[in-house]
Amino acid sequence: PLTGHVWAHDPSQLIKDGDRYFWFCTGPGISYAWSDDRLDWTFAGAVFPGGAPGWTTNAVPEFAGHFWAPDVAWFNGRYHVYYSCSSWGSIDSAIGLVTSPSLITPGWTDRGKVVQSDNSWEAGPETDITTVNCIDPGVLVAGNGSVWLTYGSYFDGIMVTQLNPLTGLRLNPDSPGTRIASSSTRFLGNTTEASFLHQHGAYYYLFLNYGGCCVGIDSTYNIRVGRSTSVTGPYVDREGVNLIGGGGTLLLESTGRYLGPGHAGVFGENGTDWFTYHYYDGNDSGVAKIGMARLGWDEDDWPVLTNDWSAFYPFEVDARDHRGVYGGNL
Repeated sequence: PLTGHVWAHDPSQLIKDGDRYFWFCTGPGISYAWSDDRLDWTFAGAVFPGGAPGWTTNAVPEFAGHFWAPDVAWFNGRYHVYYSCSSWGSIDSAIGLVTSPSLITPGWTDRGKVVQSDNSWEAGPETDITTVNCIDPGVLVAGNGSVWLTYGSYFDGIMVTQLNPLTGLRLNPDSPGTRIASSSTRFLGNTTEASFLHQHGAYYYLFLNYGGCCVGIDSTYNIRVGRSTSVTGPYVDREGVNLIGGGGTLLLESTGRYLGPGHAGVFGENGTDWFTYHYYDGNDSGVAKIGMARLGWDEDDWPVLTNDWSAFYPFEVDARDHRGVYGGNL
């Protein structure tokens, strides 16, 4: 199993700097950790140890420096960490960007706001959208070099927007992007969040959470997936149901001590894909921890968590496809 500093909520995808692995997660100042072997983890500190950038409290007055659900990617010679500023239960939120040329010897530069949401009655010149909650960023560097950001939580679902690969900010500042997923067609009935895009073969895969988080062993999070041949959708599940309005093939749910799995990430290395997530440990008072498992692909190119768990914190999941067949050992 994973050892050392494994306490994490809303972990980012894994990323490497040299031979060292890193992940970022929810916490004061944006918490992060490192490992030399993907097994034993060491707390690295915070991206903003001296406090949040000034723009964050201007955009989100109730924000107190506890950053949510960051994600990280490497492009244009820098590590880009996207992070969320919000207040609980509110659409008063923003996503920001901080960069560094290195994670081993970081020199962080905050790049400011990427996108901001506000209640319609509070909207002002800085507001970009009033229907989607601007938290839970997920970043994809596509095979063609284009860079994309997904975001959203509850309210009106998940958005995707293209980023400028030179600045890391939105390519089109006048548009918040394209809506690609929601668990319900009703505005207040949607429970999707924690989106993550991954490109594999001919498809873009959208992983996302249904259910609720943040109540320990009572959390109902589960991870769903859909795919599209276009990064802007439409995304459909295995049965062809659009992810706008309720589609989403179940990939991972609570089982045994591993409760409320959420915030998917995929990291590829040496021909093997690794699936990361957090879970609430039912044997440890519901503490949120990071887990990692081997990810396979079936003959129809749908992701499966294989029954070959040369991985960590294995879930006892049924990883069979719709024909009752395992994707096979990697």
